[in-house]
Amino acid sequence: MEKSYYKSPIGILEIICENNALISLKIVKTIANDGVDTDFIEKIKHQLDEYFSGKRQNFNIKIKPEGTEFQKLVWKELQKIPYGKTKNYSEIAIAIGKPKAQRAVGSACNKNPILLIIPCHRVISKNGNIGGFAYGNNVKQKLLKLESA
Repeated sequence: MEKSYYKSPIGILEIICENNALISLKIVKTIANDGVDTDFIEKIKHQLDEYFSGKRQNFNIKIKPEGTEFQKLVWKELQKIPYGKTKNYSEIAIAIGKPKAQRAVGSACNKNPILLIIPCHRVISKNGNIGGFAYGNNVKQKLLKLESA
């Protein structure tokens, strides 16, 4: 397992990889150690640079999120939301064949281990409000503004 850090406009991102697959990308308060920059991690950082500078809309990184089967189903559906677009929790629930599971979809979004690449920030409330976000609505608003959603 390799761990590294990336200083982004939304905070310090901790990158954790295993067998050339990204298993975790999350915001942390501090850098725990220097980390290791493998070729794969350098590729991730390069794509993050492009994303935050507005030059990249889709990531081309192998991911392997760990979670329940339901969470993985939700996370796979979230990856279908195009850059600059949003969907609501109900739409995701319907898309995965669980039309009454809006709250469970919200919970799966909250437990998303791979920020940005699994774009949980693109999921909003049915009434058009921003909804919740594991890292706070300020971060969610910054990401949506970056993508002009």
